[in-house]
Amino acid sequence: MKTILGSVAVCLAAFLAAACADNSPERDDTPTMAEASRSEETMNDSATSRSGGSEWAAEHPYVGMWVTADGHIRQELLPDGRYDEARGNRQSAYTGRYWITGDRIEYRDDTGFSADGEFDGDVLHHAGYVFYREGSLAHRRATEGDE
Repeated sequence: MKTILGSVAVCLAAFLAAACADNSPERDDTPTMAEASRSEETMNDSATSRSGGSEWAAEHPYVGMWVTADGHIRQELLPDGRYDEARGNRQSAYTGRYWITGDRIEYRDDTGFSADGEFDGDVLHHAGYVFYREGSLAHRRATEGDE
């Protein structure tokens, strides 16, 4: 019964997202059933699973700013399940959705490109880069040589 109710909640969330989304042909933010299913798995993986993804994500320990040691790439994992990545002076160079299951993260940017990564405490390994939670001890250690 819990699984059925969870599936109904995910489908309803997908429907509402589609109804509220910008329906321009060059941008389709409507989640597919596979994405909705992954989102449900991610929420259910949390000890504090809720029916709304944004409530869950706001409490998730990986939400926040992640940066490379040189600060060139800055990736913000937003509480609503989206990310915004800046590269150098280029703000919002990449934007899209993300899903977290355990210590794994999956990305799908708004152009359809997908990637993944793995968290190790305050370190994120993603697409050949190493990101650090901004301001963490790991970040301070990684940037000590840059001063």
